Amino acid sequence: MDRVALRGLKARGHHGVFPKEREEGQTFIVDLVLGLDTRAAAADDDLAKTVHYGIVAEEVVAVVEGEPVDLIETLAERIARTCLQHEGVLEVEVCVHKPDAPITVPFDDVTVTITRSRG
Repeated sequence: MDRVALRGLKARGHHGVFPKEREEGQTFIVDLVLGLDTRAAAADDDLAKTVHYGIVAEEVVAVVEGEPVDLIETLAERIARTCLQHEGVLEVEVCVHKPDAPITVPFDDVTVTITRSRG
């Protein structure tokens, strides 16, 4: 399976279990790896035969900016479902970063990574 990756998509969301997270929001970063077969697109040099990653990026940002959820696990699942709605995408790996998570000790990042496929 071929891969198309989008790294570092940034959006502000209001996800989290604490009231401050819901009220103030924070930046979330999303990395995606889309699994698909790119041979037909490459053979014909045709965007219609692959995934339009610009549109996927816009849709993922809309999910992050959309309805708040408590868990980034839930957010990752919503993002995966959105990506799999694209006809050519057979599999997706989603990594959601929450670099400003409310943790009381020094840390660099918190991530949740999931892989989902059709069927």
